[in-house]
Amino acid sequence: MTKVRDLHKKWMKNPKYRSEYEALGEEFQLAQTLIAARMHAGLSQTQLARRMRTSQSYVARIESGQVKPSTDALERFAQATGFRLRISFQPVGAR
Repeated sequence: MTKVRDLHKKWMKNPKYRSEYEALGEEFQLAQTLIAARMHAGLSQTQLARRMRTSQSYVARIESGQVKPSTDALERFAQATGFRLRISFQPVGAR
């Protein structure tokens, strides 16, 4: 059986795949940050949704990257998990 990471490694050699994958990097990072904040707060998606006054399915969608949350939703997420939201701009090419 082929492992996903092995396929990914192979596909990353394809310039088109690599470009599309890297374009999603910011979205993957946001999703990971949201999940980490929720886990740090010790909350399930359902518990977080209650605190945010939204549905568990919405929390799942923003954590999976299926939805781009508004700044209002990110603020509610931060408050519900005991964090402060900070948004910054960086020059293109800076990592």
